[in-house]
Amino acid sequence: MNAWQEVALIFGMMVVTFGVRYSVLALSGRIQLPAALEEALRFVPVAVLTALCFPIMFMPEGQFFISLNNAHLIASMVAIAVAAYSRHLLLTIVVGMGLFLFLHLR
Repeated sequence: MNAWQEVALIFGMMVVTFGVRYSVLALSGRIQLPAALEEALRFVPVAVLTALCFPIMFMPEGQFFISLNNAHLIASMVAIAVAAYSRHLLLTIVVGMGLFLFLHLR
């Protein structure tokens, strides 16, 4: 793939992504969504975050690695517990990242 093909591919992905997102935003004020659909859409960010985080937690090097030596898994479980208990985003990030760095660098 040459440079122009890569630029065209990136531009095409941009157009598709923008089109999908803009169409929803443009119609959001004009169409009344059913209450059940609005309730379901509240869970989209959590579902996306989960889909992004679970592979790195359980497969940090491409294979399942469930162990006390898995810094990704231990730090994320502690961060989940801190988030559930405190409901404080900054505290969760600081504790999770701090523990991960401590476990990863030791």
